[in-house]
Amino acid sequence: MAGDLPEWAQRELGKMGIKDTSAFEDNLYGPIAERKSGLRRDDLVELLLDKSSIYDEMDPWVRGRLISSHKSSIEILDDEGRFRAIARDIVVEVRLIAHTRPLYIDDEELMTFEQSEARRRSEIQEEVEKRATDSHESHQWG
Repeated sequence: MAGDLPEWAQRELGKMGIKDTSAFEDNLYGPIAERKSGLRRDDLVELLLDKSSIYDEMDPWVRGRLISSHKSSIEILDDEGRFRAIARDIVVEVRLIAHTRPLYIDDEELMTFEQSEARRRSEIQEEVEKRATDSHESHQWG
């Protein structure tokens, strides 16, 4: 584990079973095809919230693991273990502390998960459509 990471990040990496994050680091220089950057699922981040959007006694910094990012919100597991959904409108800055996964295109585990999840959703949708069709037909008269 890198000693230069904040204590909360070192604890989170320990919980995740990650000892070394150097294989996941960004590459911001060189040929475009070899560059790697951007936020990824499970990244350790710090979010600075707009001071006018929070209570005076609240810390404007939220630290934790990025769970997901949506059009209007960012979901994070904070450094106290709380799940938080934060509106993008109040995020002033996102600081990457450490990547914990490979780049999206190189992340075989994530790709496999997303494929199986897409299959599962498709099967559920087919079952819902089948049930809806069957229930409508059973109510028709003669």
